[in-house]
Amino acid sequence: MAIPDFQTLMLPVLKASAAGEVKISDVVTHLGKQLALSEEELSELLPSGKQTTFANRVNWAKSYLGKAGLITLTKRGHFEISTRGKTVLASPPPIINIKFLESFPEFKEFREANGQSSATPQPEIVNLKDLTPDEIIRSAYGELHDSLSSELLSKILAAPPDFFERLVVQLLIAMGYGGSAIEAGKALGKSGDGGVDGVIDQDALGLDRIYVQAKRYTDSKVSSGEIRDFFGSLDRFKASKGLFVTTSSFSPAAKETADLLSKRIVLIDGHQLTRLMIRFDIGCRVEETIHIKKIDEEFFE
Repeated sequence: MAIPDFQTLMLPVLKASAAGEVKISDVVTHLGKQLALSEEELSELLPSGKQTTFANRVNWAKSYLGKAGLITLTKRGHFEISTRGKTVLASPPPIINIKFLESFPEFKEFREANGQSSATPQPEIVNLKDLTPDEIIRSAYGELHDSLSSELLSKILAAPPDFFERLVVQLLIAMGYGGSAIEAGKALGKSGDGGVDGVIDQDALGLDRIYVQAKRYTDSKVSSGEIRDFFGSLDRFKASKGLFVTTSSFSPAAKETADLLSKRIVLIDGHQLTRLMIRFDIGCRVEETIHIKKIDEEFFE
């Protein structure tokens, strides 16, 4: 048989975790046997040569199940079925696909936040015939980007609280702030000092400084009161600018407050944070580089 697409694998992956915590590599092996895939199919590699096609699709199925809250990531390479997942398996549908997952608010919110919907072309061959080659590439790139962003945020929230401060340090250094890593680390090590979580140099000589507030929230939005408190801290330090970073988001009132205050306060929410991490290679790495070439007309003239 042909290697199943990742949506077809969603239900089998969920069932594989029904008994408790499982390792994703074990699930790949188990499902390969269960589906009676040939050795040739199981060993078929992606163009990058770093992962098999089947393992890649199983991992994508697991990722989407996680976004819908049907499974929970436990530790590196492991996951387990959630209470919601058990409820689904108590009366399982014929197939779990993106349309089914959109019945869960978390998954629907994830899709809408990334500009996707049930009408968005999915990575299925049957839907690609209406797209140009460059549209297919952009669609696939966006899908990969959005999934990586979501996984990065999950990793941050699962890590110890002090990890978030170190993450902010590394990101700001990668963006060109803070001088050396040692200096920046010392600056952000004084958590809660005077109402700020840290001070980092905007230039190597320390002629200008940025005061940082870092809030690792899961569901709570940053309120306007927290923005005003941060503004008061900036005033005490006679600072002209500040950076407020959170893993969640800012309430409309908080955004309006930041715009109206006399000091420049830049707001970075969880979505923007992970985008910057991807842009500056923090917590992620390049797996494969694809070169797209076109005719050099000058060569033939």
